[in-house]
Amino acid sequence: MNEIIRAFLVGGAICAVGQLLIDFTKLTPARILTGYVVAGVALSALGLYGPLADFAGAGASVPLTGFGHALVEGMKKAVGSDGFQGVFTGALTAASGGIAAALLAGLSASLIFRQRGRV
Repeated sequence: MNEIIRAFLVGGAICAVGQLLIDFTKLTPARILTGYVVAGVALSALGLYGPLADFAGAGASVPLTGFGHALVEGMKKAVGSDGFQGVFTGALTAASGGIAAALLAGLSASLIFRQRGRV
C-alpha cells in the first residue's frame, strides 16, 4: 500500500507542476512536454532521478520525465558495451517499447476516428 501512495504523490506532484506551468505561463503544452523529457534527462545525468524512480516506482517512471530517464539509462548501458555507437543506439533501444506503444495507440485511434467520421 505504501508503494501506491508514494507513486500517487510523486506522480501527482509531477503532473501538478505541469498544470501550474499551463495555467500561469505562456508555454505551449508541446514545450512543457519537451521540457519534461529534458528535465528527466538532466536529472538522470546528475544522478537524481534514479533514486526518485526507485522511491516512487510508476509515479516517476510513467510521466515524461521517466521517458527521459529511460533514454539516459539505455545510453549509459549501450556506451559501456558498444562504445561510442551506443550513444546513438542505446537510447532508442531502451525506449523502443514506449515508442512502439505510442505509435500503435496513435494508429488505432486514427483508424477508429476515421471510421466514425464516415458514418
